[in-house]
Amino acid sequence: MFGERIDVARGFTDNLADQGELRGLIGPLELPRLWSRHVLNSALLAPLMQGSVADIGSGGGLPGLVLAIARPDVHFTLVEPMERRTDWLSEQVQSLGLENVDVRRARAEDLGVSRSFDVVTARAVGALSKLIPITAPLVRPGGELVLLKGAAVDQEVAKAAKVISRHRLSDPRVEVLGDGTPIESTRVFRARVD
Repeated sequence: MFGERIDVARGFTDNLADQGELRGLIGPLELPRLWSRHVLNSALLAPLMQGSVADIGSGGGLPGLVLAIARPDVHFTLVEPMERRTDWLSEQVQSLGLENVDVRRARAEDLGVSRSFDVVTARAVGALSKLIPITAPLVRPGGELVLLKGAAVDQEVAKAAKVISRHRLSDPRVEVLGDGTPIESTRVFRARVD
C-alpha cells in the first residue's frame, strides 16, 4: 500500500505508538491494532485521493498523514482546531519530510476557504447530518466528499437525506473498502458536490 514509502509509514506509526497515548492522540487499547485498524484502514482511501485534499479533524494524522505518505503526488491540508494536535501534526510533517502537507489550526467552518478542494475527507468527526454542512462547502464544484464512517453509516445516510439534498450532493453512496483482505474493512460515504 505504501510501496517505496513503507519506511516513512513505519516511522509515522512508530511515532504514534511511542507518543500517541501520552499526547492524547490515541487510547491505550489502540496500540496493538495501530496498523490494522488505523494506518492500513486509512491507507485504503489512497486511490480515491486526487489534486488537493482537506482532511477535517486530522487529530493524530488519521487519515491525513497516512494518505500524504501513500500519495506524495497529492497535496493535503490537515485541518485541526486543537493546538496540541496541530503541534503533533506539524512535528510529524517535518520529521517525516512530507512536502505535500499544510497544517491549519482551525475548525472546518472557520477555515476561510470555500469550494477550494478536489476532495474533502474526515474520520471519526461526527454524524453525516452534522459533518456534511461543514465539509461540503469546502469542495469545489465537481469535487467529492470521501468520509470514513462506522458500521451504522446506512442509518446515518437515511437520517441525513435532507442535508444531502440541501447541499446538492449527487451520487451519494456507501462503499466498503478492503473487504476480503486481512485489513479491517473501511466504510466510506462518497458523494459528488455539484
